[in-house]
Amino acid sequence: MLDRRASYDDLIDHLVGSTALRRGEAARVVLDVLAYFDETTEEFVRRRHRELQAGGALNSVIFERIAAELPHRAVAPPQLSLRQLRRIVYG
Repeated sequence: MLDRRASYDDLIDHLVGSTALRRGEAARVVLDVLAYFDETTEEFVRRRHRELQAGGALNSVIFERIAAELPHRAVAPPQLSLRQLRRIVYG
């Protein structure tokens, strides 16, 4: 984790200079953002399914919404069918 932080010192410096964040806070923000973008498609689908289900959404709505969100990820995965999304969640 320290190696990753050192490789982003310029970004951390930029955040410290352009926001009210202190260096430690800026480093945590950078690491959190990097971790978010390290999430695989399968991890994203499972996480969003849990979040939407916890919010009371029905599976028919959940899988449509996840399918609509996937192309807008930083690195969009190939288009997945609703069946493929269900298989990621339920195996």
